[in-house]
Amino acid sequence: MATDIVSQLADSLAKTGVEEGELSYKGQGRKLDNAESVEEIVKEIQDFQGLQALRLEGNTVGVEAAQAIAKALETKSEFKCCYWSDMFTGRLRSEIPPALNSLGDAVMTAGARLTVLDLSDNAFGPDGVKGIEKLLKSSACYTLQELKLNNCGMGIGGGKILAAALTECHKRSSAQGAPLSLRVFVAGRNRLENEGATALAQAFQLMGSLEEVHMPQNGINHPGVTALATAMQHNPGLRVLNLNDNTFTKKGAIAMAQALKHLRNIQVINFGDCLVRSEGAIAIAEIVSEGLPILKELNLSFGEITEEAALTVAQAVKDKAQLEKLDLNGNCLGEEGCEALRETMDGINMGDLLGSLSDDEGELEDEDDDDEDDEDDELDEEELEEEEEEEVEEENTGNKVSTPTPASRPPDVSSFLCFPSPDKLLKLGAKRALLIEQQVDVSDPAKMAEAFLKISSVYKEDDEDIKNAVLDSIDAVLKKAFATPTFQGYSFVSSLLVLLGLIKSEDKVKPVRVVPGHLQVLEHIVQQDYFPKENVAVLEAFMSR
Repeated sequence: MATDIVSQLADSLAKTGVEEGELSYKGQGRKLDNAESVEEIVKEIQDFQGLQALRLEGNTVGVEAAQAIAKALETKSEFKCCYWSDMFTGRLRSEIPPALNSLGDAVMTAGARLTVLDLSDNAFGPDGVKGIEKLLKSSACYTLQELKLNNCGMGIGGGKILAAALTECHKRSSAQGAPLSLRVFVAGRNRLENEGATALAQAFQLMGSLEEVHMPQNGINHPGVTALATAMQHNPGLRVLNLNDNTFTKKGAIAMAQALKHLRNIQVINFGDCLVRSEGAIAIAEIVSEGLPILKELNLSFGEITEEAALTVAQAVKDKAQLEKLDLNGNCLGEEGCEALRETMDGINMGDLLGSLSDDEGELEDEDDDDEDDEDDELDEEELEEEEEEEVEEENTGNKVSTPTPASRPPDVSSFLCFPSPDKLLKLGAKRALLIEQQVDVSDPAKMAEAFLKISSVYKEDDEDIKNAVLDSIDAVLKKAFATPTFQGYSFVSSLLVLLGLIKSEDKVKPVRVVPGHLQVLEHIVQQDYFPKENVAVLEAFMSR
């Protein structure tokens, strides 16, 4: 039986194939210094008819190599997607602008119309932004939908250059009758601070088309937060707003609450570690209670929120039918406050949606007033500057932002993952997918592979309840994993192949006993949109044996 399923899976993998029009060298760790080192890549680009996407992530590209690749791209008019994150590790910062200039010039020469430009995890600073400035202003970017510049060390100067380039692009594209309509903007960990954030806010307000904004860890205080809040009001289609680990204080939080009034499509609000304080949390809770009908996640963790404010937030989400998670960890509730919060959430039948409260700071004696807020902002700004100056020295080594290991989760989920059984999975209830998602570290490919095999081991084709429970759980966990910027898809697939006994590991990992459920669920996931097509090709190569 297992042999038949393997055969079916291999057929399914072959049909799925690699993304049409995509050429990928992702994660190959190549050191590309000169024209000779990229001869193979250049030839494959030249021979690839209808090239639409080029993946160079996880390699290191020098100036001469970039120029050779660029030359090959000059004839690719159908080109759309630049997946060029993490491709300058170990390079001098002075090498990056000319390399980016060459690649950008080639895209413009080709007459291409980009939809995706991803240059995340390239520590190029303000000069790197200058390297893409001409490209961003050109007709090649009039159609841009996703711009990802996470962890690039742009700083205030880079943020201003980027904002000016986007503004100019919008002006020029509008004159052509098709204004720039950027949907996704990612620029976490860039030291943008208030000035950079304010400049970008003006560009966001002008576009009005954003659906996702991710700007965590940027040293933004209430003036910058207020500017962003004003801009967000003009982007009614916004679904995800992630400003984690900036400093709102009460003023910024209240301004952002006012912005939320206009965002009926919002699904994810991440204001964790933003010091929203109790009054800010209550202001946000009021807006949540009055609107935001499709809210799925609300993160107000580590915000110096007291018990009364936390209970107000809990009451505000009681009618949110699509809510999947409320995070109020790391606040100032005290033991009695934590217990009251749990009871409140249980009372509205949402107890399983409340995140861990294990890092609660205990009751807060005196909340800061407005004047102290302003003083805190100034101190926070100075401290963040010092911290970021230390961090920037490490950025060119390719270090990434790590995702914290989740806090302890409900023991019934742990029990299932330790000793999986169909009965245990069903007993987790309707929110089982969310509970498992909270328990498993989705940033760790090896742990994800283990979790995948444990969940899929209880799959039963002839039992609809078990079948649906398994597939729903697997889809939720993997979808979140592949959406996590730091998640390495190839490592996940490699770990799976090791555990299935198809490749050997240097660590002498003992393979699991393969059961039909493993293979049947594999066949399911490779057909899903969240599963990268380049990983399908790797699975196909091994499973077809």
